[in-house]
Amino acid sequence: MNISYNWLKEYVNFDLQPAEVADALTSIGLETGTIEEVQTIKGGLEGLVIAEVLTCVEHPNSDHLHITTVNTGGGEPLQVVCGAPNVAAGKKVVLATNGTTLYDGDESFTIKKSKIRGVESNGMICSEVEIGIGTDHSGIILLPDDAVPGTPAKEYYNIKSDYILEVDITPNRIDACSHFGVARDLAAFLKQTNAAVELKKPSVDAFAVQNHNLDIQVIVENSEACPRYTGLSISGVTVKESPEWLQNRLKVIGLRPINNIVDITNFIVHELGQPMHAFDASRIKGNKVVIRTTPEGTKFTTLDGVERTLGGNDLMICNGEEAMCIAGVFGGLDSGVTEATKDVFLEVAYFNPTWVRKTARRHGLNTDASFRNERGCDPNHLIYVMKRAALLVQELAGGTVSSEIKDLYPEQIKPFAVDLTYRKIQTLIGKEIPKETIKNILNALEIVVVREDSESLSLLVPTYRVDVQRDVDVIEDILRIYGYNNIDFTTEQRSNLTHAQKPVSHELITLISEQLTACGFNEILNNSLTKGGYYKELTTFPAAHCVELLNPLSSDLNVMRQTLLFGGLESIAHNRNRKNGDIRFYEFGNCYFKNEELRKEEDILSPYSEENHLGLWISGNKVSGSWAHPNEASSFYELKAYMENIFRRLGVDKKKLVISQFADEIFAKALQINTAAGKKLAVVGIVSKKILKEMDIDTDVFYADIHWNILLKQIRNHTVTFTEISKFPSVKRDLALLVNKEVQFADIRKVAMESERKLLKEVTLFDVYEGKNLEAGKKSYAINFLIQDETKTLNDKQIDAIMTKIIANLTQKFEAKLR
Repeated sequence: MNISYNWLKEYVNFDLQPAEVADALTSIGLETGTIEEVQTIKGGLEGLVIAEVLTCVEHPNSDHLHITTVNTGGGEPLQVVCGAPNVAAGKKVVLATNGTTLYDGDESFTIKKSKIRGVESNGMICSEVEIGIGTDHSGIILLPDDAVPGTPAKEYYNIKSDYILEVDITPNRIDACSHFGVARDLAAFLKQTNAAVELKKPSVDAFAVQNHNLDIQVIVENSEACPRYTGLSISGVTVKESPEWLQNRLKVIGLRPINNIVDITNFIVHELGQPMHAFDASRIKGNKVVIRTTPEGTKFTTLDGVERTLGGNDLMICNGEEAMCIAGVFGGLDSGVTEATKDVFLEVAYFNPTWVRKTARRHGLNTDASFRNERGCDPNHLIYVMKRAALLVQELAGGTVSSEIKDLYPEQIKPFAVDLTYRKIQTLIGKEIPKETIKNILNALEIVVVREDSESLSLLVPTYRVDVQRDVDVIEDILRIYGYNNIDFTTEQRSNLTHAQKPVSHELITLISEQLTACGFNEILNNSLTKGGYYKELTTFPAAHCVELLNPLSSDLNVMRQTLLFGGLESIAHNRNRKNGDIRFYEFGNCYFKNEELRKEEDILSPYSEENHLGLWISGNKVSGSWAHPNEASSFYELKAYMENIFRRLGVDKKKLVISQFADEIFAKALQINTAAGKKLAVVGIVSKKILKEMDIDTDVFYADIHWNILLKQIRNHTVTFTEISKFPSVKRDLALLVNKEVQFADIRKVAMESERKLLKEVTLFDVYEGKNLEAGKKSYAINFLIQDETKTLNDKQIDAIMTKIIANLTQKFEAKLR
């Protein structure tokens, strides 16, 4: 937000330089970035002087140019060629001397000595538009006779420099979204070291109602959306250009002056932070203002000329027949103030921030009014704002106050009550601040102490501080005004705050992240909001189970994700389009689900659930461009190995996992890994061609999804044990088994391990063969069995007995044959 240094000084008496003000604001939480010196007119009219035309003759080589000599107040008169029709001897004008830079928007040009149609010219006699003080370009500026030649134009036009402070207002500090709001915080800070600092609020004591000739009725039909509404009629105004001081105030912060009435409303927004609106009273049909919603689908044209379709929950300011304004957001095209306006109706209201925010998002509008209203203005200073605006209207546009202030405030919003103990202040800040200092800070922040004793304070926080409703919020305010730099930082532990140990999940996430990063993976972080279209026609992740946004910013971000898959595919497509095709990604993230079958009347959140998942993606080549190794494409087995390494690192017992093969609309081919209790722990497979085509990916992508919450439960009771390396040798035996094609190695491994639970340590598949010389529908597995007794050396008889039992069980279960 742009804050004018000179404007700020109207409310606080200080002698700080702009840089010192910026430092002070930053120290109290209003971070200030750049400081820019500005003028109300770009360039500050540097190099321009008041001059007198001494002679004026026609140019011999032109039918419209004139050759003049001008007196600039000192030295020899200058010869200047001028093409304006109204130039004449004896006229006082504005002259741009050689070397002067003039501006036209963002462009600029420098006046130089030149020849025009063969005649030397030293400068340029200027029009209003050429120096930026007006819009008239029909001729040069003609000044009054009392203008003194040689006077710098910046002095004649009273051009003053100002400094713009770029203050970064955080979303919770809507109270500081105005010059007075910033001044209030600055004054509170300065008062701690200088008691003479005073916050000056413009007086409204002169406000008075002159008559009741324009009494407009106000009706609020929806007090939830509009808890307070005030209105006032002023008749007999003259709409015209604003005076110079008001135009300069607006220009310096980047606003374009329009007319005195509209400029006053904009001035009030940036002075006091309260949006307001001015209606042409003659266009209020039925002589009444009604605050209500309109039927769904109602058409309404806003000030920018855009016709918008209203929703049933868009609050509108209406007259007796039709809508005039989108409440708290944007005015209407046909009810605003124009040069023909004679009577105005001023509106100052407090609208429900949620209603304003939803309406603004629905219509894609972001205005000064909606920015403030959707964050929560002060409902209890509307009368002051109305009086301030009315006095400015009378001062700048004339007119008489022709009604009482209509104030509809059925349920008063009271200041926030907070109880605060000195002990908690000391505990959180880590320093004992004197009680009197604390109370002085609270007083400077306009926080009222209603009761106090030796240990605590009972406070009332003003309603404009919507972010201060708890004792810790008050303590934060005390600290920022007291000064963070005034807290001593030593090795001594001054605070009694305690913190819990890091959650085990956090530590394990870090552990696995480091493992995957060491394997060449890159971590990605995708938006939890995603495109609902991804879930259309899916049965694995039905669209009915999506958590939908009520007010999505776009159709690409209208639901919360049920799977990490699509975000990863978007990242892969993004990288492949930029010639980065060899990809290894991982992401830890939450997935969200809605199941209406679980809804309970007493619990509105019952249909909703949230799960933490780990996603792994690989695509492209595992090895490429190596002199020592030929290019090798990534594969399903590579990703499966990465996943199994995660399980191994966390201590998952592979023997207790159940593995099955499947395919669905997500995976062309995949494995599902379940716990012994039947819960799905992970899936790993090849993403289907259909999905890859929809994502514009023309190569294989391998994806694994690990249910992180179930994984943590699986290893909850896992303890690391250490055993001595066996002194007795292990024995390996190989079998070549002929089995049906549908038989999976996981099934063979399970039967083998059940056949010998004590001595059989490992079962490993090292070859699969399908092809000629085999019976139809058969395949061959080459399997290695590792057998070991850790207490003695096995003999051949024991080994043969074990292998015989394994073969018998495999033959019985799968009709396996030895090759």
